Amino acid sequence: MRYRIANESDIPGMTVVRLAVQENRLSDPAWLTQTMWLDALEQSGKACTWVCESEGRIVGFSSGRIDEQDIWALFVSPDFEGQGIGTRLLDLATEWLVGKGVHTVELSTSNQTRADGFYQYKGWQRGELNAKGEVVFRLHSEPQANPLETDLRKS
Repeated sequence: MRYRIANESDIPGMTVVRLAVQENRLSDPAWLTQTMWLDALEQSGKACTWVCESEGRIVGFSSGRIDEQDIWALFVSPDFEGQGIGTRLLDLATEWLVGKGVHTVELSTSNQTRADGFYQYKGWQRGELNAKGEVVFRLHSEPQANPLETDLRKS
């Protein structure tokens, strides 16, 4: 498995994964526009997306967005579930957001799904249902102290 930051040429492969999932399916695939994909890429300056590849094929992806302080997407091809791909992609997006100064990361998923259990297992705090009827999850991180500031306070 190879993990890397996604680029525009990955959009068709990510779309295949997004449309193949068995849970959290899109009711209207046309909703997912090219503009939405482009906004999720690192080049937008507002987000970053990672892909997992196996033998040159995209088998999973995750996207973190700075302004929304959320994980916009995390999907793994059904053929590759249970191999730790989702965990690694979740960690990449979360670590990137925290590194950008986000202290509370949100995401949402359909209620009573495997994803619902996955996020709870990973330590995310299960919250309310949003307007779409999805469960909102939050992960809180402590602000990282600047080592120089910490050293100066000790003096």
